[in-house]
Amino acid sequence: MQLSSRITGLLGGGSDGWGVFLRARQMIEQGTQVTELTIGEHDIRTAAPILQDMHRAALAGHTGYAAIPGTTGLRDAVAARLQERTGVPTTRDNVLITPGGQSALFAAHMATCNPGDTALYIDPYYATYPGTIRGVSALPHAIAARAEDAFQPRADVISAAAKQTNAASLLVNSPNNPTGVVYSRKTLEGIAQVCRDHDMWLISDEVYDTQVWEGEHLSPRALDGMAEHTLVVGSMSKSHAMTGSRCGWIVGPVDAIEHLTNLATHTTYGVPGYIQDAALFALNQGTGFETEIAAPFQRRRLLAQDILARQNAVSLVPAQGAMYLMLDVRSTGMSGEDFAYALLEKHHIAVMPGESFGTAAAGHIRVAMTIEDTRFAQALATVCDFAESLAA
Repeated sequence: MQLSSRITGLLGGGSDGWGVFLRARQMIEQGTQVTELTIGEHDIRTAAPILQDMHRAALAGHTGYAAIPGTTGLRDAVAARLQERTGVPTTRDNVLITPGGQSALFAAHMATCNPGDTALYIDPYYATYPGTIRGVSALPHAIAARAEDAFQPRADVISAAAKQTNAASLLVNSPNNPTGVVYSRKTLEGIAQVCRDHDMWLISDEVYDTQVWEGEHLSPRALDGMAEHTLVVGSMSKSHAMTGSRCGWIVGPVDAIEHLTNLATHTTYGVPGYIQDAALFALNQGTGFETEIAAPFQRRRLLAQDILARQNAVSLVPAQGAMYLMLDVRSTGMSGEDFAYALLEKHHIAVMPGESFGTAAAGHIRVAMTIEDTRFAQALATVCDFAESLAA
């Protein structure tokens, strides 16, 4: 019996980009102590009061089937949050609660792409993007954001690709994983114009919207004429350290949300009620709590800037947001992948190669700022020393 080409072709016949990560996990299982700077997992766990509220909700009986689009309380809270941050009128009817941001990304592409349609996305990209697009039987088409442009995507390049492919959608992510770049107003206005010109859906992955270190987060949904063109993906994972709870959302036009609710009925069948209650409790803690969750990454970014300023072998892509640093190691003469494997084998430090996120970040590595400050500073100093020894 054969499996569907949709499943067997999910990776496009290539690597999923997780080779270094998997090698690091293998070494750990074999007893080697490895410093992991790979994935975006907080080094603090979900706050005890959130877990206590989750426990309370479960004991109170909210363990049965929950409303498919989400509880009214959580949808209202997400709508209020988006309206306050964007100025765009938003109600619960604009909100679908999903099992995490990844589920929302899949559903958004299901809603915007027919089989065989082209879906655009920006390279460097989060590793699941092309597979998500293939999973809905659309054709992934990467648009390179260049290092020399500080990884800000260019509207003219996107427009040319949209015209060439008659693309149905464009996926953007700001603050950006993996680069740490926050897209400027000029960049987002250019992207919005391209979407309007080509009657193309914009899928805006905004899961890092609480982690902005320089500038400001601007949701493209807030730009002129974009509320009806945009599906916003959000999540409790990064903003509230609730990665394992799998609670996210899509915000968009009412008719799109109605159809997405039908999709959820036939796929995920909603998110557990006690998880949604805990998410509502977490959102009700306000922006001060979100700032507290983001604070370690802002602090480690400053540590990194100080360490990197003392050497010349490694340069830092503008670290404006998110919990990652993108480091240029091309001075070593190595690819990002070769550098990452060599670093792991020699110093037992695991980072993600830039090539894991596409071709535009070749010769770079991504460092997650997700371990305790002193260990992070020591690991980053070792990375720099290793690069200097190779570049000499």
